[in-house]
Amino acid sequence: MTLFELIRAFVDESPVAVLITDATVKAPGPIILYANGAFGKLTGRDPTEVIGISPRFMQGRETRRPVLDHFAQALAAGERFHGFLVNYRADGTKYVVEIDCRPLRNADGRIEHFLSFEREVARRLGRPSRDGASRFEPVEVSNDLLGKELRRLRVFSAAGE
Repeated sequence: MTLFELIRAFVDESPVAVLITDATVKAPGPIILYANGAFGKLTGRDPTEVIGISPRFMQGRETRRPVLDHFAQALAAGERFHGFLVNYRADGTKYVVEIDCRPLRNADGRIEHFLSFEREVARRLGRPSRDGASRFEPVEVSNDLLGKELRRLRVFSAAGE
């Protein structure tokens, strides 16, 4: 079993959005090789429909160019990127996403893929209500073991911690 296959098996049912891309940094890349179901839920797109395209499809008017440049520079240098972007769902609604993206290297040390963990940044109690009937709508909270493991691995930890 390859590292790619192992990760896919581990995160397929994860409540955290996970993408695996090729190692191309310059446009039109990187190209999505795998997206789990949580990614589909986050973006409003069927994960099988995004295979073979760049994650750039989620960018829009309020996606900040300096953050994208920093993201590309970190990947090109073979470093981890941890930051926040404004992305857009299939229905056009914007959301803020926290991204933790890391290079996956082969035995020779060459970067073969990028692995990205993504989650929506929402208020502790929920996200703003769309219908205006109440201030917040609830956000699902998971107590699964994967969340604990991701914290142990310092996925989504603040830079410098």
